[in-house]
Amino acid sequence: MFASRVSRIGVLILKQLSEGKPTSISRAGYNTSSCYNQYLQPLSETKLLRRAIFHKHHLFSTVSASNSSNEGIEQKEKISVTFVDKDGEEIHIKVPTGMSMLEAAHENDIDLEGACEGSLACSTCHVIVMDMDHYNKLEDPTDEENDMLDLAFGLTETSRLGCQVIAKPELDGIRLAIPAATRNFAVDGYVPKPH
Repeated sequence: MFASRVSRIGVLILKQLSEGKPTSISRAGYNTSSCYNQYLQPLSETKLLRRAIFHKHHLFSTVSASNSSNEGIEQKEKISVTFVDKDGEEIHIKVPTGMSMLEAAHENDIDLEGACEGSLACSTCHVIVMDMDHYNKLEDPTDEENDMLDLAFGLTETSRLGCQVIAKPELDGIRLAIPAATRNFAVDGYVPKPH
């Protein structure tokens, strides 16, 4: 209701200004006719009405059109990931593309350590890709990742660091096993907090 009043007042002011009529609206010596007249004088009444309608529907709107379209895109850009924990329990989650498996595990309370917070300084986010087809769709590991994987407990041919496995559409349906143990150089009994 407030927005429609404001837009109606705006239309009246714009119309009066385009006709060269002085407006009675001023505030603290701020004369709207002299200020706006220099910008609106050459505009036709049709253009003024279009501007007023645009402002009414766009500037005073509480919901933007881009939000609704982005929601649809976000839903399409998630992939299905299954984590299999050390007890064989499967945990199915949806992961947005661009997110690492380490981040996804932490957001979903999955027990994947990640002591170095994804900085390639440990092997505690070691995961095993359970399907060779999905493993072959991953980018080749960097030298730094290979160095850390050499320290991982229970290393296999399809081992990767969870911080380096990034969700992308072709990985939809990937299954990742979490090894039974990790090698961390922290003091025995230390339990890291999820990030």
